[in-house]
Amino acid sequence: MFKYSSLLIASLFVFLATNTHAQETTEAPKGFKYNTNADVSLASNGAQTLAALSFTKFHAVTKKQRFKIGYGIRFNSQFGKNLTYTTAPAILTSGQRGPQVFFTEIIAKNIDSLDVASTQFNAININIHLQYTFKEKFDVGFNIDAVGFTFGKSVTGKYSAYQSLENGTMQTASPTSFNVLLVSDNDIGTLNSELYFRYWLNSSWAIKAGASFLFTEYTTTNKLRLDNDRWRNKSLMGLVGVSFSPFN
Repeated sequence: MFKYSSLLIASLFVFLATNTHAQETTEAPKGFKYNTNADVSLASNGAQTLAALSFTKFHAVTKKQRFKIGYGIRFNSQFGKNLTYTTAPAILTSGQRGPQVFFTEIIAKNIDSLDVASTQFNAININIHLQYTFKEKFDVGFNIDAVGFTFGKSVTGKYSAYQSLENGTMQTASPTSFNVLLVSDNDIGTLNSELYFRYWLNSSWAIKAGASFLFTEYTTTNKLRLDNDRWRNKSLMGLVGVSFSPFN
């Protein structure tokens, strides 16, 4: 179900921007202009927890400055327990590469798994943002990591592949070092995205809540069945956070 989330959210923001531009006048409203934000967010679903620290620069693309695009940098730190990582490469999960994997069914017979008792990832990524403001103090936004790198400890996990003689063996894996946003299962590495609602308490401070969708990925030391060494976990988590805008 998550394959379509980014596409649908992006379409929503394009609609909002187009509709707003058609209705606006040349007079900019009074009120706060939150264009540079520092954010601290905490997300969890019980099995794992994600702390994220980010800094973002926004640029208004409409006259009333309601719809904005932005870019920034984010540090993600994840801790998890008893997580299952499954076959990651799109060529194995969908049988092809490219944007069409959005609309392609998973090939179940190609999916193996790696069960890891304890995980810890640290990722530094450049990200991109879309945001729309209602009544000057309410924001709805979406952001997603685009490119960066990950570091963290190596782990040992139990490999499950009933078509392999290595089924049930313990395999060593490390966080995949390079992160890049492509499309769905074409993605590589550790990538975080957020859908959020934010309320500005004053010209400097805001609170936010929403959801975080996190990809984390391991690379095993050995290539296993289907010549695969990449393993991914996808997790949806509830999110709360605080924002600070230093230059208003």
